[in-house]
Amino acid sequence: MRVPLLRLNAQILIVPLHADVNDDGVLDFQDDVTNRVARDQVKGVVIDVSALDVVDSYMARVLNDTARMLRLLGASVVVCGVQPSVALTLVEMGRNLVDVPTAFNLERALVRLQSMMASADAAWSAEGAPDEPTHD
Repeated sequence: MRVPLLRLNAQILIVPLHADVNDDGVLDFQDDVTNRVARDQVKGVVIDVSALDVVDSYMARVLNDTARMLRLLGASVVVCGVQPSVALTLVEMGRNLVDVPTAFNLERALVRLQSMMASADAAWSAEGAPDEPTHD
């Protein structure tokens, strides 16, 4: 079963992971979301894990890797809805989500994501567009 990719607007994608996602499904999720972000030039992604009661080390690694991939593609990422049992398991396994912003719920994730996107836009404006390459 594929993970749905929900377009909130032209800039934001919401990805709810469902409880029955397996190892193949989480790889499909990674492939689908990275391709969609690249294709549609999405600026922000919320990964909602509130339906997950259990996250194993493999899924934690894939989530972390996916967030890093999305940042390399230029998108801001927030993970929301981490259940207490999932947080405990991740900490006990030493597989916390490294450098991945989190939020309590979808509403707070969207606020945080919009703030991150505004900061990224401001930084881009302050730096200006990249210089054109020179050809000798």
